[in-house]
Amino acid sequence: MYAVIRSGGKQYRVSEGDRLRVEKLPAAVGETVEFDEVLMVGDGSDVRIGEPRLEGSKVSAEVLEQGRDRKVEVVKFKRRQGYRRHHGHRQMFTEVRITGIQAG
Repeated sequence: MYAVIRSGGKQYRVSEGDRLRVEKLPAAVGETVEFDEVLMVGDGSDVRIGEPRLEGSKVSAEVLEQGRDRKVEVVKFKRRQGYRRHHGHRQMFTEVRITGIQAG
């Protein structure tokens, strides 16, 4: 069984036991979180698609880690103008393990 969920403005295809990194969630390591925005649930040839989401469906996950991703360098440069800008950014993430999919 698999599901498509939405978290942090992105969509993820998940199955039970998967580990994935999503945008930072307000939960401590070891806590259980639930994703209520389930867009699709599939089990073999039985596929249910929400409009836009499936009511009563949810995906539960356990928080494994809270962290920051690798640095992304942003450089702006215009030649012969003396214009240089250098900026770095590290995005926060939450790593979760999918523990259950409940199709409602």
